[in-house]
Amino acid sequence: MESMLNKLKSTVTKVTADVTSAVMGNPVTREFDVGRHIASGGNGLAWKIFNGTKKSTKQEVAVFVFDKKLIDKYQKFEKDQIIDSLKRGVQQLTRLRHPRLLTVQHPLEESRDCLAFCTEPVCASLANVLGSWDNLPSPLPSDIKEYKLYDVETKYGLLQVSEGLSFLHSSVKMVHGNITPENIILNKSGAWKIMGFDFCIQSTNPSEQEPKFPCKEWDPNLPSLCLPNPEYLAPEYILSVSCETASDMYSLGGVIYAVFNKGKPIFEVNKQDIYKSFSRQLDQLSRLSSNTLQNIPEEVREHVKLLLNVAPAVRPDADQMTKIPFFDDVGAMTLQYFDSLFQRDNLQKSQFFKGLPKVLPKLPKRVIIQRILPCLTSEFVNPDMVPFVLPNVLLIAEECTKEEYIKLILPDLGPVFKQQEPIQILLIFLQKMDLLLTKTPPDEIKNSVLPMVYRALEAPSIQIQELCLNIIPTFANLIDYPSMKNSLIPRIKNACLQTSSLAVRVNSLVCLGKILEYLDKWFVLDDILPFLQQIPSKEPAVLMGILGIYKCTFTHKKLGITKEQLAGKVLPHLIPLSIENNLNLNQFNSFICVIRDMLNRLEAEHKTKLEQLHVMQEQQKSLDIANQMSGSEEARSSSTGNQIDKVFNSGTDLLTSGSDSKENEISSIQRKASLTLEEKQKLAKEQEQAQKLKSQQPLKPQATTVTPPVKQTKDLTDTLIDNMSSLTSRPINQAQVASSNSFSSVPSMGVGMGFSSPIDNTKRNMTNGLNTNMGFQTAGFTMGAGLATQNFFSGPSATGATKMNIVPPASMPNYSPMNAASAISPLTQQTRPPDMSALDNLFGPQKPKVSMKQLAQQKSSQWVNQFVPPPGSPNASNTALGPQMNMIAQPGFGIQGNPFFSPQNFAQPANTMTNSSSASNDLKDLFG
Repeated sequence: MESMLNKLKSTVTKVTADVTSAVMGNPVTREFDVGRHIASGGNGLAWKIFNGTKKSTKQEVAVFVFDKKLIDKYQKFEKDQIIDSLKRGVQQLTRLRHPRLLTVQHPLEESRDCLAFCTEPVCASLANVLGSWDNLPSPLPSDIKEYKLYDVETKYGLLQVSEGLSFLHSSVKMVHGNITPENIILNKSGAWKIMGFDFCIQSTNPSEQEPKFPCKEWDPNLPSLCLPNPEYLAPEYILSVSCETASDMYSLGGVIYAVFNKGKPIFEVNKQDIYKSFSRQLDQLSRLSSNTLQNIPEEVREHVKLLLNVAPAVRPDADQMTKIPFFDDVGAMTLQYFDSLFQRDNLQKSQFFKGLPKVLPKLPKRVIIQRILPCLTSEFVNPDMVPFVLPNVLLIAEECTKEEYIKLILPDLGPVFKQQEPIQILLIFLQKMDLLLTKTPPDEIKNSVLPMVYRALEAPSIQIQELCLNIIPTFANLIDYPSMKNSLIPRIKNACLQTSSLAVRVNSLVCLGKILEYLDKWFVLDDILPFLQQIPSKEPAVLMGILGIYKCTFTHKKLGITKEQLAGKVLPHLIPLSIENNLNLNQFNSFICVIRDMLNRLEAEHKTKLEQLHVMQEQQKSLDIANQMSGSEEARSSSTGNQIDKVFNSGTDLLTSGSDSKENEISSIQRKASLTLEEKQKLAKEQEQAQKLKSQQPLKPQATTVTPPVKQTKDLTDTLIDNMSSLTSRPINQAQVASSNSFSSVPSMGVGMGFSSPIDNTKRNMTNGLNTNMGFQTAGFTMGAGLATQNFFSGPSATGATKMNIVPPASMPNYSPMNAASAISPLTQQTRPPDMSALDNLFGPQKPKVSMKQLAQQKSSQWVNQFVPPPGSPNASNTALGPQMNMIAQPGFGIQGNPFFSPQNFAQPANTMTNSSSASNDLKDLFG
């Protein structure tokens, strides 16, 4: 990359140095800025051609520079001869003014280092185009290297040279003397111009009909720049030292031959032996065959053969050459007409411009841009000609690239955009609006193109408004959205509301309907649809236009109408319009069809919404019920667990009951919606304390193996039976067991018996229990009263005693009621007193020690007083103490041996056990 930059820098530096050295000090540089070296021309291609601009007007020119360094090899007098010859040619060219001659903008200026003069802008010399690249910059300019002559350019160029010679021969009475490709210059527009009048010969008797042109003898000793090019020189110059106007026609024939043969002259001339070469050339010319001219087009081949004829009288003159059929080409004639356009009136111009669109497609693009476009844009200053010129300019713009359009066409169109008269200008622009919006830069569109459209919508002419409304949809996709929303749509709406023309109103609605797809959905809903309700007209065409906009919005995928809009605004507007009397049957059916579609969509969308809401509500209800059920289950499970823990962990309840209750309290607090900071702090402390308690080992008494004493524990059953026998010595009526109460089954593990008064078991509940792990291993006394579902004995499946109502007989004295449950272990021996040391260790010395026999007698009497009513009481006849009590009172009664307490008689476990307050107190006395 760096090497390329260095190379470019060196090239630019070299070119700048060449220009500076060539023109430095020349007076031309005072008024003109010299630019890039683009071509070479003149005799021997000795003149370097540069781009240039005039400092005062910025007018583009071409600067011809002859560097005197080229002739340093010559002696001084030869240098002077060369300079004089060059000066003579430029001075003669400056005096002559003709469209076919190169126009001089600034005369020749001489400095110590160079000669320079300025002309109209040029492209190259014909010799450069044909492949002669002497005295050109290095590297070769690409526009010259790739330049290609089209047929129309060749034909018209040769015609221009012929016209120039005709002017010289007929009007000026002058022989050019050196018509060669080097002296034919192609200007910027592609026109062929004659220069190089170094060897021109003026007639000695211009006033006479037969002019005479004196000729100098060929001097081979002169420098080449002081002699014409012999390869294009007529034979009579050398052989007979004579010349006439026909001599230039011979040179024209040689130029035609070179043009069609890639710059190669018809004969090669040895300049050292010029006479011998011309003698040989003379023989060849007399026997010129068709093969030699085979590259020349057939329609001009014979004319070229005549031009190259040895006899000057046979050669056609310049005026005759301009009239040959070869130059009757439509392209050449078109270019010729453009060159003479300034001589035509408006009527002739208008007729020509009308037919030009048919010719333009036949012409090469470069020819159109270089030759035709400048002539067309020059007519924009004439307003009457703009409607005829503008279609051709826009036709050329279609074939140009965007860059060419911006550079060559748009600057000339700017003033035309603002012209309002004649009205045809606006119509032409509207028809080509897509072209303008495609190739015009955005800034220029906003500043020039769109304002023209706005003027058309506001124009007083109904025809202009209709045309504009019809054309807008064709280029709506090219308009930026802000301009369409803020400028174009409001003007279309105003045109619809304010016009008195039905056609304009209908076209406005149609235009809006076609450009809906380029608009935003919410802009349509908020701006376009409310506008439809403001239209006062009720003509069928207007109503159908309104319906069309509604339908397009309703059915378009990007737009659509919400159900709220349908229900609140659209349908209330459409339904009254549908019953207008002006509508025919088909139009009414169209309205009803659209209304029905809208109703169906409204129904479907709202029904779907309601169904979704219903499903969501049902799901929410089910979630709420599930949460409530899960909450109640958790509460029940937690309460049941706490009760079981209280029964079977009575020892650890003293330590953990507080933490369990706190945990339950914490969980209930956590379910609340919000807590204060103090509550949160308290909750955190309680959680921490509960966690510490849980982490501790549960406090359990040490399980010590109690060695049974040698003296077995006395069986208390006999004592209890004796006491009961004494109490029941009086006659007792047959007990009747209440049908609603009976013994319930108890599991086989452990032994228990319970009695319950017929009190509702929901009144008072008393819970107490013993764990056999605490002080009882294989034998001992076990007694419990409580819920049937709680554990009273060693295993978790053991249940308490069931309810049993015992009704005392009428003869039994009335005792205070008491509920108790007694269990007597069958493993104890009757001969030994019970060892109560385990109970003493467990319950401590809260009460004075009482012998088991005394305690049993006391409780037995209280129990009998509970169930035996006094004589004469209402319940005396309904005593519940029946055969069961007699069975118990019999000697040798045992629970395990009694079939009444078999598992089949305890199928239904009781849920609760009702206890009296006195029984609770007694049990507390019993168990400490």
